[in-house]
Amino acid sequence: MAVDELQAIIERCQILEEADFRGEDYDLFQVAGQKCLEDGYAAQLLEVIQNVKNKVIIKNMGWNLISPLVRCILAYKKEDEKREHCLKILDQLVQLCNPKELFLGLLEQIEQTSGEQVCQTIMLLLQPLQTVLLKLQNKKAYSVGLSLAIIMNQLTPLPVPYTKQQIQEDKLGLCQCCNAVVDFAKPFVNEVVKNMENSSEFNDTELKEELLKFCMKSLKYPLLTAQLDQLEGIEEHPFRHLAAEIIVSALMPLVFLHHKSRRSYWENQEFEDIEQKNSADSLACLSYLVFVQHFGINCFPMVFSSSYLLQCNMTHIEVWQLFIFPSHLQDLFESCLLRMEDNGLLHQYLEFREFINVPQDLVKVMTLCPIEHLRKKSLSILQLFIDKFEAEGKYTLFRCLLKTSNHAGVEGYIIKNIKDQIHLSLMKAHDNIWFTGHHLISLLDLVLLLPEGAETDLLQNSDRIMASLNLLRYLVIKDCESDNQTGVWTALAKIEKNFLKPLHVGLNMSKAHYEAEIKNKKENGRGFSNTICSLTVSGEKMPAMTTEMQLQVLHSALFTFDLIESVLARVEELIEVKVKAVMDENI
Repeated sequence: MAVDELQAIIERCQILEEADFRGEDYDLFQVAGQKCLEDGYAAQLLEVIQNVKNKVIIKNMGWNLISPLVRCILAYKKEDEKREHCLKILDQLVQLCNPKELFLGLLEQIEQTSGEQVCQTIMLLLQPLQTVLLKLQNKKAYSVGLSLAIIMNQLTPLPVPYTKQQIQEDKLGLCQCCNAVVDFAKPFVNEVVKNMENSSEFNDTELKEELLKFCMKSLKYPLLTAQLDQLEGIEEHPFRHLAAEIIVSALMPLVFLHHKSRRSYWENQEFEDIEQKNSADSLACLSYLVFVQHFGINCFPMVFSSSYLLQCNMTHIEVWQLFIFPSHLQDLFESCLLRMEDNGLLHQYLEFREFINVPQDLVKVMTLCPIEHLRKKSLSILQLFIDKFEAEGKYTLFRCLLKTSNHAGVEGYIIKNIKDQIHLSLMKAHDNIWFTGHHLISLLDLVLLLPEGAETDLLQNSDRIMASLNLLRYLVIKDCESDNQTGVWTALAKIEKNFLKPLHVGLNMSKAHYEAEIKNKKENGRGFSNTICSLTVSGEKMPAMTTEMQLQVLHSALFTFDLIESVLARVEELIEVKVKAVMDENI
């Protein structure tokens, strides 16, 4: 019987001194104890462990029972009496065993678990592990850091529940486990904070460093990808609770005395770069939690200007990969912009790389993101960003976006913004030199031209061309040749050469081509096959186009050309009328 075998081993070891225990004794004790657990004799094993005479034996050998003990606890149902006996055994081992050996045994179990048992195992062993760590005298900071690192490494591969249903179900136990880990770390945070408060020369920074590493890892996982909006029907949102605990209870107290110039732990530059990237993601998430979700905002110093906060956060916004965290990026960017007054952001901010890169990233979301509401929100945030700059800043930003967007729709939108700024200047609402005179002429050189001359794809660039024609029409109507505030009349010859004449030629060529294609299609089907091309959108192959569908596309193109031609004719008519009027006045 397993209990008899264990008792025999115990009796033999009771007569030995602690220093005389051999490896064979450890092995026999482990085998016999494991067999007792597996055969259902947990109650008898508990009696052996609770026997005061066996205290020295359990102190040295008891940690070997951790592995089979954990397996049995996870295997038994919660209402099973044997499970209760096993839990009491675990509690006794925590009280009696050598802390160093038990610490390694507990960590080994956490590190070896996998799949659906990850959270169950961690939840089971967190309290015993915390108790053991509090007993440790040497290398306490290292042990706490190692424990938190192993726990987070085990949790990180698990998917983060996102929807209300997923959070409520919490199938793998991640929500519950993450908050339990924060509670696990609290005594060590309190210890550091207490020491910092009681001593003006707090030198033991190692434990604080380990706790800060844990906080930063928690920001990256699970908080960076978690749904943090308050959900109806969930009284205490687990990830909002986690965010509050991490920021208010841990980061805020620890971070004020945490020097930025901390040393690097890596001699290998590649490892250091990885650490910096992970820190950047975590800091970006922290910024999002504070300024968008308002966690810990009451603890945040309110002495910084809105433009300074925007500058700091632009670094974080740029960190995030657009198509992984677009909503976080948008919310943080929008939150910072809404704090500012219109026309108050100086043009010098555009000298910072982030102030150029982030609007270009917004353009990518506007043009490439498959999710409609994200595209629309990016457009509204881009307009908000434009509105915050003073005139020179708007002017510089317009030039940049016209050169880099490579999208006719975006270019058309920017040209419309240019028209609005010119209107404000002409109406004297804003006294500025950037949208009149020679500065405006320089900007119009980018607007009033065809990228490839007469051979430009007019259909592809129709949004830009229509916006340019509407701008030119506005300038001709609003700015008299005698005033010439915008300088458009001085540049008229160049505009005709670079824009109007090539556009005429391009329209004639394009209309002739499409009319010929329509004729061929109607007569004998030449020019296009039954399917124009094999088209794939977002990985999905689109259905073949019928002849009727092809003709609809061709007629739609001709309609676009006719529309451009009508506006072009109107512009040229206005120019002719104005020029003739001036000539008549001079006679």
